[in-house]
Formats: sequence, C-alpha cells, structure tokens
Amino acid sequence: MTDTTASAQEPAAAPEAPLPVTIIEPSKGWLALRLGELVAYRELLYFLAWRDIKVKYKQALIGVAWTIIQPVTQMVIFTVIFGRLAKLPSEDVPYALFSFAALLPWQLFANSLQHAGTSVVANANLLSKIYFPRLVIPLASVLTALVDFGISLVILLLLMLWYRVPPTWAILTLPGFLLLALLTAVGVGLWLSALNVQFRDVQYAIPFLVQAWMYASPVAYSAQLVPEGPWRIIYGLNPMAGVIQGFRWALLGTRPPDQLMFASVGMAIVTFLTGLAYFKHMERTFADVI
Repeated sequence: MTDTTASAQEPAAAPEAPLPVTIIEPSKGWLALRLGELVAYRELLYFLAWRDIKVKYKQALIGVAWTIIQPVTQMVIFTVIFGRLAKLPSEDVPYALFSFAALLPWQLFANSLQHAGTSVVANANLLSKIYFPRLVIPLASVLTALVDFGISLVILLLLMLWYRVPPTWAILTLPGFLLLALLTAVGVGLWLSALNVQFRDVQYAIPFLVQAWMYASPVAYSAQLVPEGPWRIIYGLNPMAGVIQGFRWALLGTRPPDQLMFASVGMAIVTFLTGLAYFKHMERTFADVI
C-alpha cells in the first residue's frame, strides 16, 4: 500500500525535447556564398589538410626532404642556365637568391593548383555521403601547400645568411604579398576544381597550364625586362607577376613594386571573387555529376 502511494506521488517524466532539424537546400543565385559555414566546419578543414599532409609523406623514402629538394634543384638549374650561361640580370643580388625568392611563392601557387584542381573529384566519396560546404575541399589543398612554403622560407633565410644579404624593413610587407599569392591560388584553384567536375580532361591540362604560367611569370628573369608603359600594365594582369616582384622586394630589397603591382592586385581580387562565385554556383551539381 505504501509503495503504491509513493509511486503515485512521483512526478511524471518530462517529455523529451525534440531533436534539432536541419534543412539543407541548394543555394540560389550567384551570390549565395554561405561563407559562415566555413567557420562551423573549420575542424573538417583542418582534418582534411592534415590528412593530405600525412598522405603526401607517408612511406616516402626521404619524407619532408622532397619539399627542400624540389625548389633547390630548380634554383641550381636556373642559376646555371639563366644566371651563368644566359647572364640574365638579377637586380644586383646573387642570382641564386634572386631565383629562389621567386620560386618561394611560385611553388605555393603551383602546388595549390595541382592539388586543388583535382581535389573535388578525388573526394567524390565524401560528396555523395554527407553534407558539408564543398569549399572546404580545395581550401584544404591550399593549406597543405602552406606547409611546404614554410619549410622553403626557412631555406631561403639560410641562403640569405650564407650570401650575407640582410633583410630590410620591407620584409614587414611579406604577409601582404603572401595573402595576394593565396588569393590567386584559391581563385584559380576554385575555377579548375569546379571545371574538372564537369570536364575530366581539365586534370590533364593542369600540369601544362602550370608550366606555361611559370614561363609567363618572372621566376627565372626580372620583371624589369618588360618595358614601361601599356605593355607593363598588360603583363601585370598576370597576378603572379606582382606577387613575385613583391616577394623579391620584401625579402631581398630589389626594386620596389610599380604600376605592374596595381594590375596584379586587381586581377588577383577579380580571379578570387569570380572563382568563388562560380564554384558556389556549380557545387549544387557536384554530387549528381560525380
């Protein structure tokens, strides 16, 4: 009897709170960017970048040394062919430093393009299973390239110490030129990754594009060889021309940026914004096409 009375006086269990419901709808229009989702999925961005880094060096014979061998080998080749044989001007700094300072942002750009351009197709299994902002995939590829950039930057600083070329106050502007390089790399990478979903032969054209773009950029030669006037502004429409010129000035104290830089900055911003808009517009079809 006591037990029955006690149980009758027990309060009724509170109803369970309804589970949150998330409605996923395709973006509408060209300006529905939803960039705030990147903050919510930042852990996934870090995870994908860390995964790519581990895959890159897993079971590699000499591991991280590949990051050093590639730019150093190119520097030696450029120094022998363009510095010693062709005797191209190097703006009063040792040609080895002159070329390596250009290879620093160029390797960041080239590696970002090669990985970001094929990143969406390479992660097709994720696209068809779960929802997350597709922008995370190419951005993770760019973060992976930043690791190689950091290692190469240390090598350049050691070379500057070897050649007794001290940094100037202009090195404080280096983060700005790094941001310009990242804007260019992300913008072009977004274009290529979205196009590669629609046309798979884009992935075969990326190595050719990177090689041709390198010769169109002042990596092995000085941008000062381009004559002043309209042709110099047209040459600056290659955003990597301004990036490389800025890196050399910030690190080695060569000739400061000129009118070429304005064209490069403007083109980098346009490339980034159009690439972002095109990628977000096409991502609604990724899962179906892949």
